[in-house]
Amino acid sequence: MDKIIVTGNGPLSGQIPIAGAKNACLALMPATLLSEEPLTLTNVPRLSDIATMSELLQSLGAEVSTLADGRVVAMASHNAENHVAQYDIVRKMRASNLVLGPLLARHGRAVVSLPGGCAIGARPMDIHIFGLEKMGAEIELREGYLHATAPGGLKGAKIALPFASVGATENILMAATLARGTTVIENAAREPEICDLAACLSAMGAKIEGAGTSTITIEGVHRLHGATHPVIADRIELGTYMIAPAIAGGEVELTGGRADLLPAFIEKLEEAGVSVEETQGGLKVARRNGRIRAVDVRTEVFPGFPTDLQAQMMALLCTAEGESTLEETIFENRFMHAPELMRMGAEIEVHGGTARVRGVERLKGAPVMATDLRASVSLILAGLAAEGETIVSRVYHLDRGYEHVEEKLRGVGARIERVKE
Repeated sequence: MDKIIVTGNGPLSGQIPIAGAKNACLALMPATLLSEEPLTLTNVPRLSDIATMSELLQSLGAEVSTLADGRVVAMASHNAENHVAQYDIVRKMRASNLVLGPLLARHGRAVVSLPGGCAIGARPMDIHIFGLEKMGAEIELREGYLHATAPGGLKGAKIALPFASVGATENILMAATLARGTTVIENAAREPEICDLAACLSAMGAKIEGAGTSTITIEGVHRLHGATHPVIADRIELGTYMIAPAIAGGEVELTGGRADLLPAFIEKLEEAGVSVEETQGGLKVARRNGRIRAVDVRTEVFPGFPTDLQAQMMALLCTAEGESTLEETIFENRFMHAPELMRMGAEIEVHGGTARVRGVERLKGAPVMATDLRASVSLILAGLAAEGETIVSRVYHLDRGYEHVEEKLRGVGARIERVKE
């Protein structure tokens, strides 16, 4: 098992390229199941989760080819007749549940194992089921599998989501493209990944209006055709690397980054004393003079502060001047990185869904353990600002969501290496 060693080395300088969005790509790939014609994705991130989704699609009968050094994924589902998503694959990754809607839409049936992924809360499938049942699906849970059928085919419906779930919006959106009639999703998720999926489906011939707003309207069509679609930049990777110069000092340009992907996050960074400037190639980030200022953060659905950047922001605020409060409203169990940061000298108190962080002048390097994907990278960021050596173990989580993190950080002057335990 690998571990990563980080040694605090002062300010960073240079450029970091931002990869394609993992969460967007994991929703785009199952869209191949909706058509017999090929779907090709470009700007694909090279991550283990992408390999897991490829494996799942292949198990369903789809053809998946990785081209251009992993940056292009070409898929074809003309022979995708299997409708059973097995536990052995699905357990590896939460996004595996996104094959449910496409399988139901095209085949009228699906058997999908309840998914796995990071241990950051229950993240149940009830909203997905609620929406698909509104469209005429019959779904029951037996022996850990969702058994879904649509005896009369899926029909358009008005679906008011009880929570603006990204995954449920994606599943329902894909299913609705081939449903009879018009589907209206109210309280839909507004994340950029939803817009990217809608753009891809529209390129395949779907009729979609309102993506990016809280109401999405889909007029079902008889069939979808093939398309080639570029994956948007990964806003979570972007936000993570924006914190690197903020916590370590210096100035870094994030090539391919866009400010509209992270409005609330950028607002909090600037409030804390970080300069964010749009450039021709992306975003330039620099820490202004002196220590970071304490700020209060509350995670919310887009366009609010992303839950997937809460751990990284906590690492930054551990070195801020003053006391910050972070409130987690999306997932329970998402402060598991706090005890590890405390091993590095951070002063953190956690009470339920709220953490209070009293900034210290300098963190101290220590052996720490990653508990989930975003916690992994938060500990690496903390190591950039720590005195001495930080050893992060259990970094297999990291490879699910960050491509070549050591190379990217070394490219801007960080002292970081991966070693075998």
